Amino acid sequence: MVLILACTAAQALHAVPRGDLTLQVTDLDSGKPIPIRMHLHDQRNRSIKPPKLVGNNHYFVFDREITLSLKPGQYSFQMERGPEYRRRRGSFTIDRDSHDIKSLTMQRFVDMSREGWWAGDLAITSDTKNLELLMGAEDLHVAPAVTWDNKRVRWQQTALPQNPLVQFEGNRFMHLLAGQDSRQGGTLRFFNAKSPLETTKVTPEFPSAVTFLKQARDQSAHVDIGDPFSPDLPLWIASGMTHSLNICSSQLVRDLALKRSPPNPFAGVSQFPDKYGDGDWAQQVYYHLLNCGLRIPMTAGSGFGENGNPLGNNRVYVYCGTDLTWEHWWRALQAGRTVVTNGPMLRPRINNQLPGFVFEGFAEEKFELEIGLKLSMREKVDYLEIVKNGQVIHHVMLDEYAKQQGRLPKVEFSQSGWLLVRAVVDNPSTYQFASSGPYYVKIGEKPRVSRNSAQFFLDWLFERAKQLDIEDPQQKQSVLRYHRAARDFWQKLLASANAE
Repeated sequence: MVLILACTAAQALHAVPRGDLTLQVTDLDSGKPIPIRMHLHDQRNRSIKPPKLVGNNHYFVFDREITLSLKPGQYSFQMERGPEYRRRRGSFTIDRDSHDIKSLTMQRFVDMSREGWWAGDLAITSDTKNLELLMGAEDLHVAPAVTWDNKRVRWQQTALPQNPLVQFEGNRFMHLLAGQDSRQGGTLRFFNAKSPLETTKVTPEFPSAVTFLKQARDQSAHVDIGDPFSPDLPLWIASGMTHSLNICSSQLVRDLALKRSPPNPFAGVSQFPDKYGDGDWAQQVYYHLLNCGLRIPMTAGSGFGENGNPLGNNRVYVYCGTDLTWEHWWRALQAGRTVVTNGPMLRPRINNQLPGFVFEGFAEEKFELEIGLKLSMREKVDYLEIVKNGQVIHHVMLDEYAKQQGRLPKVEFSQSGWLLVRAVVDNPSTYQFASSGPYYVKIGEKPRVSRNSAQFFLDWLFERAKQLDIEDPQQKQSVLRYHRAARDFWQKLLASANAE
């Protein structure tokens, strides 16, 4: 009897009073139920994640309706559904044994897909089990998930999926066979390969990632360079076997204090000393590539599964018009019809053309380009930049842009070059921006090649080769031969330079 009484007393001691709140969420315009992401905090501002729900320590997602069983007290919340919906903030009180039902709406302020722009995330390393729900909650349309890398091949224990491409809700696509090689030289991601590459039997430096680039080429895979900080970036670019560069990468993390990357010993970052230096440096590396006369589409990826970012926090919008198919999205990306963002929504048209367009003319001919721009924003954009050949030629504050009724200055070209438009948010937590893909101008037969930019990558390549950490002489020579080929590429480009 004593033992039974003791157990009963313990149960009573731990029987915490609770109340229930059922939330039902719909789209304001359509009235249809939608999945969303929710950030919930108690009165001490501690994050609350109900058990068994999809999410992490900062948020959870649910589809249309959820019943929260919570201790009595005050709670605050924030709901989001990707960057095209307004945030929904609020608070509520839970009383003991309460059972309430609340209906909430989420308001879309821009519909990018209706205007032909379709969002994808090219850095997803999480388990694919809940990817459909997460894509719906973030209003994401393209999600290739990494299922093989240097540590694992998920498909070693099970057969490869007969159809790794999964289409649902009509226009959402996820792919279950993306992979990556992430070692001392940086990160490469492989999309649309027919089968996994053998990336597990490697050391940090051997074999060269170029061997995997060759295998990916044989499978007609799309190769994305994971970020502009990759030490082997000049080597990979010189190989001619990469297709795009992620400039809005997983280093940019939502709502976390910025952490500087270690100084890159191959290409100095000292010219960008402030807390936004990594973001500025990433843009500068990309501009150097464009200044070498190279046409490399920009991409974006959240790093979902490795850094706390929600899926699609950093995303690339690709213009496909109303005809979204998996194949069309990738073709349009390779054509450069892209916008990257972790905040503002840009829809650019220059002389009524999409990013990636090449304006061609005869020698001595001049181009005057008129910039058309649709801009939608949830956070206040502080300024716009027009970047020509790597230099900001117009810095336009948002109030000035409004006074000009959305008109931006025209840009004139009398020689070959390139142009893009950016929007920047002054966010104290992270580097937040959006950028159009570049437009190209070709006047006469030769592209514009900057001597300084070609030298930048040649110096970078030499410094990287000096620091290869390979003890085996044969292995080192095997890797160095690719560096020598890259050296020849950059030296030839330097010799052809026709601009400073």
